[in-house]
Amino acid sequence: MKAIVLREIGGPEKLQLDTVADPAPGPGEVVVRLKAAALNHRDVWIRKGMYAGIKLPVILGSDGAGVVESVGPGVNSPRVGAEVVINPGLDWGDDPRVQGPNFRILGLPDDGTYAERIKVPASTVHPKPAGWSWEEAAALPLAGLTAHRAVVTRAQVKSEDTVLVTGIGGGVSAFALQIAKAQGAKVVVTSGSDAKLERARELGAVGGANYKKNDWAAEIVKLLGGTGPDVVIDSVGGETFGRCIDIAKPGARIVTYGATTGPVPQVEVRRIFWKQLSILGSTMGRASEFAAMLAMYAAGGPKPVVDQVFPLADTGAAHRRMEEAGQFGKIVLKIE
Repeated sequence: MKAIVLREIGGPEKLQLDTVADPAPGPGEVVVRLKAAALNHRDVWIRKGMYAGIKLPVILGSDGAGVVESVGPGVNSPRVGAEVVINPGLDWGDDPRVQGPNFRILGLPDDGTYAERIKVPASTVHPKPAGWSWEEAAALPLAGLTAHRAVVTRAQVKSEDTVLVTGIGGGVSAFALQIAKAQGAKVVVTSGSDAKLERARELGAVGGANYKKNDWAAEIVKLLGGTGPDVVIDSVGGETFGRCIDIAKPGARIVTYGATTGPVPQVEVRRIFWKQLSILGSTMGRASEFAAMLAMYAAGGPKPVVDQVFPLADTGAAHRRMEEAGQFGKIVLKIE
């Protein structure tokens, strides 16, 4: 089969189309003929050598959707020919609070979805939502699961909450906006792009602040009627995280699932304890959370936002698009 195999760390030019052996399903496994895959920042960090436990060669890619092509011994469901979307999280473990020591994500160390076929446990495949394109289905898994756990499980967002989603435009932040809206919450966002703020409003945000132009924290407080948010869903880290602590309403929940701008330079701890804040870490999610997230979207909720679609052979160009940070929603690979 054809696949994008990363054989050495470097720039997007290292992502070359190659020919590798077709996977064969073992007991409890299925092989999915992929129709589309999607990018995550994780893929870029691995390619650049900025991720723990890198072992090469590897086929990158955590998100994928396609058709079940073959099944291994002991698999009664799904059937060959089923249209499916894949949960990229493997072996979460028994504790719902935290992933276990065997937890891993497709695309490292296990080969991922930048390929024509992939072998995965049968338990990780779920029916593709009816009426969705392959590109929409592939856009959902990792980012949708991450957002769902952050918003629903960790922050426990309710209809009476006001929610700040920082760094709108990336895959997880767009899903976080959609999921918070589905919970009935009032959502505001930040971005360095007025165009992205406008797209967020189209998705249901009541407003947003451009951190490149103004005092975004003061603007968010103004948008919320003079008080801070009840919940912050943050992927930015850095100085932004500190400002989120500054403006959060007393008793607020702040969920962090990333730090795209790096570590927090200084945290005023007094603000955390005096304001009775809850600081919550979150990453990915367990199988039941994936099923709940998928059911929410499949039941007629909003569809994933797809930014641009590239052919598999142009995966390097797709990575450049992600590094430029101009996307809104998910960058997707179409696999012929």
